[in-house]
Amino acid sequence: MTQPIDLDLPHNLGKDEARRRIANNIHKLQEHIPGGAQVQSGWSGDQLNLDVAAMGQTVTAAIDVMEDKVHLKVLLPGMLGMFAGVIQAALQRKGNVLLEDHSK
Repeated sequence: MTQPIDLDLPHNLGKDEARRRIANNIHKLQEHIPGGAQVQSGWSGDQLNLDVAAMGQTVTAAIDVMEDKVHLKVLLPGMLGMFAGVIQAALQRKGNVLLEDHSK
């Protein structure tokens, strides 16, 4: 059984700029996961689909990029569901790292 987390990260970048920044930053995701992780990602229109494997668990996520927000939907497998509140708080706190501009 999976535990879903739904979270909105508001922004004022516009859809194209937000998508560009996420595409430029997604490779850094594994640096924020203790113990390392393998991240597979692929775009389908304005949705980035992710599979993050770490510590014997695989988390599936979708990032929908919209004009004024980014919507995250994360599916936590099995035992990770017990930590949904902690994980959601961390995503809320650090999720905007995906929208930082490092091209300058």
